[in-house]
Amino acid sequence: MTYCFEKLCNLLPSTRVYQETILIWILLLGLFAGSLNAQVAVIAHESVPVEEIKQGDLLDIYTGDVRSWDDGEPVIVFDLKPRGNVKDVFYDFLGKSASRMKSIWLKRMLAGEGDPPPAIESEEAVLEKIKSTPGAVGFISQEKVTEDVKVLVVIEEG
Repeated sequence: MTYCFEKLCNLLPSTRVYQETILIWILLLGLFAGSLNAQVAVIAHESVPVEEIKQGDLLDIYTGDVRSWDDGEPVIVFDLKPRGNVKDVFYDFLGKSASRMKSIWLKRMLAGEGDPPPAIESEEAVLEKIKSTPGAVGFISQEKVTEDVKVLVVIEEG
């Protein structure tokens, strides 16, 4: 890194302050870029009878094709309302866009096959709903997960 920094500095104006400022910006950009790689955890209530879940099974749950767990307990799905990186990573994992999922839920609702999942205002509120609702499943940033819920899968961006 020192060699690369010296080469970079040779290309820049020779003032030390300017060089140090550029180095700080490079380091900050590196830290910021690393934080953009979201890890999304699919979480469930402790009563859910599975320890992990595959993409296809999760898609079936989120489209309403699967309505109960293997033990017969109803699946309660929660969605995250705000549009952001966490929601985008989750829906990319499912292979659907948020707008495509809305159209699937609307079609089911109009056919009398159920309502769309409740859209919860924040990740913290999703966590609380999952903790307090038997059979519940949802998604939040991995960094916000607590011991009170099961993590069924961790999705890495990219």
